[in-house]
Amino acid sequence: MNIIRIDDPADPRVAPYLDIRERDLVGREGRFVAEGKVVLNVLFSARRFEAESALVLENRLDGLAATLALAPDHLPVHIVSGAVMDAIAGFHMHRGILAIGRKGEPATVDGLLAALPERALVAVPVGISNHDNIGSIFRNAAAFGADAVLLDETCCDPLYRKAIRVSVGAVLKVPFAVGGSAGEIADALSRHGFGQLALSPAGQADIRDIARPARQALYLGTEGEGLPEALMARLTTARIRMAPGFDSLNVAAASAIALHHFTDATD
Repeated sequence: MNIIRIDDPADPRVAPYLDIRERDLVGREGRFVAEGKVVLNVLFSARRFEAESALVLENRLDGLAATLALAPDHLPVHIVSGAVMDAIAGFHMHRGILAIGRKGEPATVDGLLAALPERALVAVPVGISNHDNIGSIFRNAAAFGADAVLLDETCCDPLYRKAIRVSVGAVLKVPFAVGGSAGEIADALSRHGFGQLALSPAGQADIRDIARPARQALYLGTEGEGLPEALMARLTTARIRMAPGFDSLNVAAASAIALHHFTDATD
């Protein structure tokens, strides 16, 4: 490990970590922040994104030996006191385990779909602007063996710090691409031979009555407005049956049920 002691919050070597919350809002010029031991395990082991450096509280270093052993050779690991960590982050950083990753060249929808196997399962969030929900959808996608996630242009950034944390690192593992409109994503899925199913409380069929094709895409909409009417009109629609008098689920819960129903995962 390339251990570097940092005692000055203004040290340029830790500049990417400065004022974390403020920079969450304005962006990091192609970088993202990974937070927590579990997330760093995924970042270092999956190797889908380049890790640039780590920033660790001095009293957490010993417990991170196995995690840091997964990191690229000579990754700079900056060690700081609690006071310096808080000054860098701009708030009390109680977890004390951070890393900077590089987003790299984004995947295209067509490029990602072309690389998927003949039998594939894809989640398609549309208009999901809540980072907790995006993170949960990625976590469910990883848990139930989805091959990719396609997000329309109105979804929030899955590489936002909170979304990565809620996903327990799944955003760094499950391939994803951000497309244009939901209609443009639907066109791409049609070109690549996917059956497309829109989940909605108003869906025509019970999800349990639908057999999965070899290539299946599941559309997930917002909890208020749901999926766009134009999209619903062109797709097969399905609902998750619930008790009388109750007709809606959190989108994260709905994604878990639907992905579980169509998964190929086995023990």
